[in-house]
Parts: sequence; structure tokens; C-alpha cells
Amino acid sequence: MNILEKIKTNYSASMNEMTVAAYLEECKKNPKAYAKPAERILDAIGEPEIVDTRQDPVLSRIFSNKRIKVYPAFRDFYGMESTVEQIVSYFRHSAQGLEEKKQILYLMGPVGGGKSSLAEKLKHLMQQHPIYVLKAGEEVSPVFESPLGLFADYTDELEEEYNIPSRYVPGCMSPWASKRLREFGGDINRFKVIMLYPSIQEQIAISKTEPGDENNQDISTLVGKVDIRKLAEYQQSDPDAYSYTGGLCLANQGLLEFVEMFKAPIKVLNPLLTATQEKNYKGTEPIGAIPFDGIILAHSNESEWSKFLNDKKNEAFLDRIYKVQVPYCLRVSEEIKIYEKLIRESSLKAAPCAPKTIELLAEFSVMSRLKEPENSTIYSKMRVYNGETLRETDPNAKSIQEYRDDAGINEGMQGISTRFAFKILSKVFNFDSEEIAANPVHLLYVLEQEVIKMMLPPETESKYLHLIKSVLASKYAEFIADEIQKAYIESYSSYGQNIFDKYVIYADHWMQNNDYRDPDSGEIFDRSILNAELEKIEKPAGIANPKDFRAEVTNFTLRYKANHGGESPRWDSYEKIKNVIEKKIFTNTEDLLPVVSFTAKSNKEDEKKHKDFTKRMKDRGYTDKQIRILVDWFMRVRKTMG
Repeated sequence: MNILEKIKTNYSASMNEMTVAAYLEECKKNPKAYAKPAERILDAIGEPEIVDTRQDPVLSRIFSNKRIKVYPAFRDFYGMESTVEQIVSYFRHSAQGLEEKKQILYLMGPVGGGKSSLAEKLKHLMQQHPIYVLKAGEEVSPVFESPLGLFADYTDELEEEYNIPSRYVPGCMSPWASKRLREFGGDINRFKVIMLYPSIQEQIAISKTEPGDENNQDISTLVGKVDIRKLAEYQQSDPDAYSYTGGLCLANQGLLEFVEMFKAPIKVLNPLLTATQEKNYKGTEPIGAIPFDGIILAHSNESEWSKFLNDKKNEAFLDRIYKVQVPYCLRVSEEIKIYEKLIRESSLKAAPCAPKTIELLAEFSVMSRLKEPENSTIYSKMRVYNGETLRETDPNAKSIQEYRDDAGINEGMQGISTRFAFKILSKVFNFDSEEIAANPVHLLYVLEQEVIKMMLPPETESKYLHLIKSVLASKYAEFIADEIQKAYIESYSSYGQNIFDKYVIYADHWMQNNDYRDPDSGEIFDRSILNAELEKIEKPAGIANPKDFRAEVTNFTLRYKANHGGESPRWDSYEKIKNVIEKKIFTNTEDLLPVVSFTAKSNKEDEKKHKDFTKRMKDRGYTDKQIRILVDWFMRVRKTMG
């Protein structure tokens, strides 16, 4: 079936029409025919995948070994497990008929944190399952009401004959249906029932309301108003003279999204109270109660919420709100996925992006959102939040729970927004007029300029510039030095493995006080020679207590072999010895600078080495232009660092 046929089939399928009697029979065998909006959206969300975090060292640290639920419908909402679970809990409890069915789902969070994206997702999920709507003649109920509203006074009989629980029956029918019923002389059979799919485009059971001008906005944006064009035909109190165009009218049996709800005057919000509590509301004219059985989804930022919260006049309203905090993402690995998704969905998908570019931006964004820890660095805190263990590298690092307890529940509600990060990425990719590509050097420059342009409070600006210039720049300097050195030494990895294997053998024999016979040369190394050889590897790294260090590395290797069928560990699998070996490899690389630099070469050998170096850098993911930019930056930084 091609796309044109598919649209036609879906459209005709959504216009199924039946008698009221046939609908009631359908209800008898299919509870989904009268399901509430919360049940339908819960069905669309689907069953979660249960992840046992004990099986993954990183997740076990982040989630304290708990079993967490991951909902495939929200897979693209990275780092939002807790927020999504709270939203799903709201729908689950509402579907069970608990207090949540009378509450407004309110998402509160900073700008660019994902509130609108969550709202859009929920509206799309609401479109997946059909609703059944009353129809009279050729006219569909203007408030998309359930046919069960006709039986509001006969709930016991309905339950007895058709097994429809009374809580599914609306408390009243609409003034429109009431007028038709009078015209039909009480003959319900003259009504029809139509199956419709909720639609964002056509505003069928899905609607969006925004706060208007504070001075002239009234409740008609929610409840509709009289249509003055029809007053020549009908009286002002006639249901047919009424224009059912308010948000509550259009969102019946579905979802009403109220953007920046607390910017609206309280008088405009009052109809929401009766709509949630009594499942009906009054229009602007004396036409009788209008039924509402839908979900009200509101969102705004923290300052709007605080202002509303501190006004004593709003107490009745506050009791009817189910608040879900939507903070910024605080895990670098998840923040990276957000940026990668943005790039995937743009024309930058094929543009070269040098290693570490996106990671540095994610690190900056996350650190800007974290509360400064006591007796620890913000960089270490960021890494712990990302599920890393810092036992070997930072003895002052705390556990994730200690950091969270110290920060409080509002961490992640301030800082750099994802939207700001997107703008930075756009500028970095387009920074060079000759090449659409991104690299960390341009990123650091653009970040600094944009932070200054934001005109932030001096304390915040100072914090952000410190993160860029001191933390990120120095970490990147270490990274690019490592990259350049690895690309300079052709057999870097096997060289490192050889040193590691030799170190472990020498250290083991030295610890056991045994001589060692070299299998290749037959030469015998006594304990003093072994010590001298070990010191050659240790001294460049400044190991303070060689005896303990040798015991630690030997024990690590023996444990690893015992757990991996006698297989030796990779030389870079243990952070401490990896750092030592890298220092050893790179102590004698002063001849690296003339080779990697882009100045004229004095001999053919250096020229060849330079070409080999650039080829290996390109294999690592850099373009020719990026290699030149990054090498020049590395040279400058190396000079300033002495």
C-alpha cells in the first residue's frame, strides 16, 4: 500500500458510523469503546522495559542498583527516566479512578528543558486510539461528547445490561445533545455514534490554549462564547447560538494543553476547577453545563510557578495540581545523545565533527546546571553523575547520593539550556567560511563569546568563563596532546602493551625476590637490575611509593587473569598504570614537535613522518583543516603551559 492509499484508508476507517444500540453492544464486549483518555494514552505508551541496573556498572552507580522502567514511547527523551515515570504514574492513577483523575498535570521546568517536547509527545500518543462521539443527523457533537452522556440518569441500568461501570458515564449530556433529544421526543435511536481519531491538526479531542493579553483575556478561550452571527436565527440562550470553540470544548475526551498557564489571570483559570472536579463547566451564556472528560496538561517555568504559589488566593487551585519537575539533563552521556539527535535531524548530519567537540559542549552544559559541591570539584561531580568511578583519580570525589543530598531537589532547574547549546553547535559548524565542520578549538572560542554576549550576572558569567577557560580548555589540552602523540607513534598501542607486560613480569619477580631470565636473550636480571628497569617506567610519572604501586598493579593483573581464563589485561584497562605508561612513552618525544607542526620540513624523513602523522590523525576522525587548527592550538597551549 503506497502512502496515498494509506491516507485514504485511514481517513475512511476513522469515519465508522453505528447506531447507539450497536455502540452499547460494542461496549459490552470491548471496554476500549468507552475507555477514559488516561486509559487510552496509557495504552499508547505501552508496557515498559524493566532494566536491572545491577547488570551494568555505570547504571548501577547512577540508579543505586534499582530496577528502572524504560518506556519505548519516550526513548528519545534522554536522561528523563524519573520525569517520564512520574508522568506515567499520573496517567496510571487517573486510569484507576484515583484522585489524579481530578487533577491538572503540570510540567514545571526551565526554558528549553523539554516541557513542550513532552507535551507534543503526549498529544501524538493521544492520537493513536479512537474515541466514540455522538452524532445527530449530519452534525457531530461540537464538544465531541461520549454517547454514554445520554444515559447520565440511568447508570445502574447501563451497568446491569451492558457491564459499563458507572464511573465511565459522564455526569450530564451537552446542551447541544439535550436540545436534540427534546427534538427527537426522547428517541435515543435517532442519534448515531461515530468513531473518530483525535487529531492535533483538526482539533478533534486535542486542543492548545495560550495566555492572551492580561487585560482583555476572558474565559471564552476555554469555554467558548455566543456566535453573534447566529443571533438572528436563535435566542442568545439557545445551544445552537453558542460557538463551542474554547479549549475545554475541543479537548473533551482528549487532551487540553495550556501553555504558560500561570501567566493567565486567575479568573480565566477558574473554569478549569469545575472541569476537573465536576467533569463539566458553565459557558458564558445560560445554556446549561457542558461535559468535560479530558486531561488538562499545563506547563510553565519555575518563576511563574513561584509567583502563583505565593499568592494565597490561589490555594484552591494549588490543591488540584499534579506537579512534575522537568529539570535539565545532568548526565553528559545523555546530553550528548540529545545533540547527536539534533545533528541527525539536520543537514549537518554528514558534516565532519572532530572527536571531543560534542562531549565538551555537553560537559559545559551539565556543569553549568550543577550546584557547586563542597570539598570537591564540579568536574568530578559531573563525572560521578555520569556514572563514572573516580576512586583511582580523585580521592575527594563523593558518592552520587552525597552529591544529590547536598544539592537538594532543585538541582538542574538552572544553567545553560539545551536550546542555547543547539545555537552554539550551529555557530561552531558554520564558524569556518571554507568548511562546514566542528572542532573543539572553535567551540571553546564561540562558547566564550556567546557567554559574554548573554550579559549574565557577574558571578554566573565568571563561573561559566572559568569552566570554559580553565576546566574545559585544560582537559582538552590533555586530550589533544594524547591524540597527537598517539598519531605520532605508529605502533602506540602495541608499544604500550609491551611495556605493561614487561612491567608486570619485572614487578612480580621483584616482589617475590626472584631473579628473572629474559627468554629472548637469556640474560639474568637480579633484584637490583629489576628495580632499575621498573624505575625507568615509574620515574617519568613521579610514583611516590613504588613498592605499593608494584603490588597494586601485580594484584590487579592476577585478579584479572583469574576472572578471564588466564587472559592478560589490556595495558590501558587500569587507569593508574595506563597513565604511568603514557608518561613513559611520551617522555622522549621532543622530536615530535618539528614532525607534527605545519612548518617547512628540513629533510625528507621528517616530511614522510608528517604525512604519516596527518594520515593517522585523519583515521582518528579529523579533516586536514582541523588537524592544522588543532596542532597550531596545541603548540600555542604547550608554550603558555611551559
